[in-house]
Amino acid sequence: QVQLVESGGGLVQAGGSLRLSCAASGRTFTFGPMAWFRQAPGKEREFVAGIDWGGGVTNYADSVKGRFTISRDNTKNTVFLGMNSLKVEDTAVYYCAADRDYSAMTTKNYAFWGQGTQVTVSS
Repeated sequence: QVQLVESGGGLVQAGGSLRLSCAASGRTFTFGPMAWFRQAPGKEREFVAGIDWGGGVTNYADSVKGRFTISRDNTKNTVFLGMNSLKVEDTAVYYCAADRDYSAMTTKNYAFWGQGTQVTVSS
């Protein structure tokens, strides 16, 4: 079984920064791409950023390009999301996701999910 545990969420003022972490455990040796999604109140869950196993390929939602950075440390089975210049509209529960198949980078269909961490950006 696979477990993904997010941390690093919190309350921050607009313009501030946060760094989210997601630690994977269990049968992680077969992991491929990992990603971050978010869901704001009353809205559908949306893709934020993805990264392949080697870290050389990343993709981002247009709304976060230039402000957010996804990275990973495979020695620690951890993926990170650095968030700068945060906006009120970035407020959401942020979820970590992982998959064994590289195709998830394109389809955004990930098999494994964490429980989420709340990010609240105040004006």
